[in-house]
Amino acid sequence: MSTDWRKDRIGSAIRGENPTVLRKLESGFAVMGDVQFLPGYSLLLADRPGIDRLTDLPRPERRAFLDGMDRLGEAVERACKAQDPAFIRINVEILGNADPYLHAHIWPRYEWERADIRIGPVWWYPPTTWQNPETFLGPQHDPLRAALRAELDALEPAV
Repeated sequence: MSTDWRKDRIGSAIRGENPTVLRKLESGFAVMGDVQFLPGYSLLLADRPGIDRLTDLPRPERRAFLDGMDRLGEAVERACKAQDPAFIRINVEILGNADPYLHAHIWPRYEWERADIRIGPVWWYPPTTWQNPETFLGPQHDPLRAALRAELDALEPAV
């Protein structure tokens, strides 16, 4: 599969061409992050192109997006806690500074992280961490992908 889906993550998810998609939620697409240096890193993508920020959505859809973010966060927490006893918590962020579409980051945090980074945002990790091919999403993450899907299935009815 080509990497063209990266140029249009939401459109490719709608078309079924985005390989990071875990499943469709009521409020968007639950996807695994391209990098997995913190195993379980996931995102919720808005399911409509052109939605740039949370306030672009009518209030009921905002609530649905935030509810989906909460459900994905709980699924990440459950799956990561079951897979790694060093799991501590999740961090949740809606930033939108680099990618101009509504999305929420769900970051699992672990005791094995360097202490000076663990106490702050993941953005404190050096660029080499983000660019390490050993942590790029791939087949080695299939068991975690399956665990995340199972937790999502337990928390939200299929759409």
